[in-house]
Amino acid sequence: MQSAARIVVLTGAGISTDSGIPDFRGPRGLWTLDPKAGRMSDIRHYVADPEVRRLSWQSRLAHPAWTAHPNPGHRALVSLERRGRLHALITQNIDGLHQRAGSSSDLVIEVHGTLHVAVCLECGRRLPMPLVLDRVRAGEEDPPCQACGGILKSDTVSFGQPLEAAVIHRAMRAASDADCVIAVGTTLQVYPIAAVVPAAKASGASLIILNAQATPFDDIADVTLPGSISEVLPALIGDDESSVE
Repeated sequence: MQSAARIVVLTGAGISTDSGIPDFRGPRGLWTLDPKAGRMSDIRHYVADPEVRRLSWQSRLAHPAWTAHPNPGHRALVSLERRGRLHALITQNIDGLHQRAGSSSDLVIEVHGTLHVAVCLECGRRLPMPLVLDRVRAGEEDPPCQACGGILKSDTVSFGQPLEAAVIHRAMRAASDADCVIAVGTTLQVYPIAAVVPAAKASGASLIILNAQATPFDDIADVTLPGSISEVLPALIGDDESSVE
C-alpha cells in the first residue's frame, strides 16, 4: 500500500455502522432482525402495493442518515484523497456520508444511488428528498409526482431494478486501473459490483479486506483485517486528520 499510487476503495454498509446506520446482513443487520424489511427494498412490491410505499416513506422519514455524522473511517479516506493517492471511491452506500466527510463527488461512485434524491418512476423527474419528506410530514402518506402523478421513490437501486450500466462500467474501469484495492465493510456478496475485487486482483492490484465477517474473496486477499473500521482504517492509512470534523 505504501508504494501504491492509484488506490481504489470499495465501501459497504460496515463503514457506516459506527455512525449509527445499521448494516443489512450482519448479526444486528436490518434484514437479519426484520426479514419483512426486504419487501420495501423490492421494486415489484413497491410499485404494486401502496401499503409498502407508505411504510417506505415512513422508513425514509426516520432514516438515521439524516442525523448521522461521518466517523473516523470516512475521514481517513478524505485524508487519502488529499494526499493524491485515491483513484476512486466506489460505495454501495446510499447515505452520502463520504461526501459529508469531505470526499470529492468526482471520485465517489455511488453504485446503488443516493437517499438524498427522489425520482419519479414515470417521468424521471428528480428532486431533493427533503422536499418530498416535508410533504410526508404534512400528511401525504404516499406523495405522487407533482409533474405527472407517477410513483416517487428514493433514487436508489431496489431489488428488481437494473443498475446503471455507465456507473458499473466506471467502477470496473477504475478497478482495472488500480494498483491497490481496499474493500471496507462489505460482504462482497452483491454483484456485479463485487466483481471489481477479483478483476483488480487479476490486473495485478494488491487487495486489502477490512470486514467483520469473512468474505468470499478472503483467500485471494493480500491482507484481511477484522475489527472496528473506524479504528482500523485510520491506522491502516496512517490518517492524521480523522479527528477533524
